[in-house]
Amino acid sequence: MTVLVWDAPGSKTYESGVDRGVLYLSDGSGVPWNGLTGVDEKPVGFTTQPLYFEGIKYNEIVNIGDWGATLRAYTYPDEFLEFEGIVEIDNGLYVAGQDTTLFGLSYRTGVGNDINPEAGYKIHILSNLNAVPSNVGNKSSTPKPNAIEFEWTITAIPQQIPGFRPTAELIFDSTKSSPEFTAEIEGIL
Repeated sequence: MTVLVWDAPGSKTYESGVDRGVLYLSDGSGVPWNGLTGVDEKPVGFTTQPLYFEGIKYNEIVNIGDWGATLRAYTYPDEFLEFEGIVEIDNGLYVAGQDTTLFGLSYRTGVGNDINPEAGYKIHILSNLNAVPSNVGNKSSTPKPNAIEFEWTITAIPQQIPGFRPTAELIFDSTKSSPEFTAEIEGIL
């Protein structure tokens, strides 16, 4: 029988931070998303349904639900406006309330452990996203700048992946891959 070992060096892993955001446009091209401050993933409709027979619980059905998140940023690429339904009709003149389109997004989260705080990272690749902006509170100016943090609720339309349930998110973990494969994935993105 195998002996269990707790607290082995390098086994205490964690994720931290968000960086290297990329907005993917309708034509598949990507633009950097500077100012991205957070992506709080939150499944929508993830529930369990207990099953009973003669008053005794014998199983549970897990309803996976849909992918969703809250996206936060101090700034966003100009190209993101069209995904909010804002269209530029002339140099610097915009019209709001227009139809929106789907977009893609990728970002990194750092992976560390008790030996190396920079052991690697995970790349989150999201597709077929919709964005609904939250309220923006514009306030009087003060001598000290007070940057507005923008926020959007994003939802996704999952895509079919052969052999798996439809999904809107792929996650690539650099700590479990060769440097060559990691470079290839990053080159594609």
